[in-house]
Amino acid sequence: MKKTVGRKAAAKKQQTGARTVAAKKTAGGVTTAEDEAAVPPARTGELAVRPGEEPWTPEEVAEARSELQAEVLRLRSELAHSEEELTGLMRDSGDGAGHDEADTGTKNITREHELALAANAREMLEQTEHALERLDAGTYGLCEVCGKPIGKARMQAFPRATLCVEDKQKQERRG
Repeated sequence: MKKTVGRKAAAKKQQTGARTVAAKKTAGGVTTAEDEAAVPPARTGELAVRPGEEPWTPEEVAEARSELQAEVLRLRSELAHSEEELTGLMRDSGDGAGHDEADTGTKNITREHELALAANAREMLEQTEHALERLDAGTYGLCEVCGKPIGKARMQAFPRATLCVEDKQKQERRG
């Protein structure tokens, strides 16, 4: 009986051209799609959409790519500016000699704030570059957990999305 089921699955996979979704490593361990979860690959120039959505037009794909590339340039510029600011703050921090405690505290808060902004920009840059890689690979718009389409509207609203709404909600519930 198992051989029959195995042949049917293999025949179906061959017929549809489906592929298995790769596992994604996360900070909490490895999250994998079900072993049998198959997703049709995006054909050249086509990106995944949810049922009932209009397919991506070449203009929409070009616009998404352009927005992501502009975001990469903006974030790189922001990071360079943050690094300059941090260099100045570190140079000026000294040991606080000649300054009152309020000045020293303000400088520390400013430095911590600048570090947080730089870390956030770095994370956004990584996400944006990853989105461009997915666009080039034809996997843009596919959930990295379950392999189902994320949805064109969601991708247009949040171009760095890597999870479908359902998996994003599950991730947020876990904390």
